[in-house]
Amino acid sequence: MAITKCLLVGCGKMGGALLNQWQRSDRFEFTVLDPMLDALPMAGRLVREAAAIEGETFDVVIVAVKPQIIDKVMPAYQASLATDGVLVSIAAGYSIDRLKRLMGDTKIVRVMPNLPASIGQGVSGAVASGDVGDAEKALIGQLMDLAGTVVWVDTEDALDRLTAISGSGPGFVFEIARSYLAAAIDIGFAEYQARELVLETMLGATAMAIQSDESLEALRNSVTSKNGATQAGLEVLRGDSTLENLLRDTIQATYNRTTELR
Repeated sequence: MAITKCLLVGCGKMGGALLNQWQRSDRFEFTVLDPMLDALPMAGRLVREAAAIEGETFDVVIVAVKPQIIDKVMPAYQASLATDGVLVSIAAGYSIDRLKRLMGDTKIVRVMPNLPASIGQGVSGAVASGDVGDAEKALIGQLMDLAGTVVWVDTEDALDRLTAISGSGPGFVFEIARSYLAAAIDIGFAEYQARELVLETMLGATAMAIQSDESLEALRNSVTSKNGATQAGLEVLRGDSTLENLLRDTIQATYNRTTELR
């Protein structure tokens, strides 16, 4: 199997998290360019400036710098992408059209990963420019599969909507878990006990839902006895659709902000 040469421009929190997973495969060979790093915490080649790779070309160039500095940083690497290569961007809010204007008429895939990619359990969304073929999609799909699940969408608006669900989603889940944990502490558990009870309960319930063909409503009802303890709690949780409306407003606000950043 041919080795795919990749250049990762920027290796911050998300870039580093993805790199940890990507390097599990011998299919991909990485050069990391980041002037702020003294060393890589994993195997790979580290360079600190464009001059160090002058004359080299890569099958995949990955944009992992902050969106606000893409205009300043990325033009230096236009010549680093092979003629038939793919530019992959994990920068939120920086559109395919803007990348093409900046980097020339090149094939582009935008990817929106989420933080659990750092442990190989991420959910990433991906959208490709019209000139990206099935073979290139398959290649980038293989790369992102190393970090979890990848969901391909047809438009950048769909990627923005996906960002509101899975990209920002871990933050919402962590906040829900934090509130759940605080409630467990309030009724008398030590923090270490509450943390174990809450996180393992959420993990088990989620794993059960993934493995089951039943709807979430049916699974919820299977826990709920008439006039029982779960029903008493659900009547508060679902009262006046407060939780449902709050989550809907949360997702809408996130999506609105994502579109403003385009």
